[in-house]
Amino acid sequence: MRRDTLFFRIFQEFPELLFQLTGDPPLNAAEYRFNSVAVKEPTFTIDGVFEPPVLDGTGTMYLAEVQMQLDPKLYDRRKPR
Repeated sequence: MRRDTLFFRIFQEFPELLFQLTGDPPLNAAEYRFNSVAVKEPTFTIDGVFEPPVLDGTGTMYLAEVQMQLDPKLYDRRKPR
């Protein structure tokens, strides 16, 4: 699936927008950094990671999944065991 580049660019430039959506902004919301990361074995891509300005164990890291297209099965894609 293609990366949702519109949201990526918006959150990259304005990470504090996430906290407007959650309604619970930290005092340093504008200082958060937004990145997209991939976790190996097998590759698992996270749309976005909002990192606190200082990774010292006091800030909260937020993971984001962005869905731009209507997908009624978004949460129903479990692999059969």
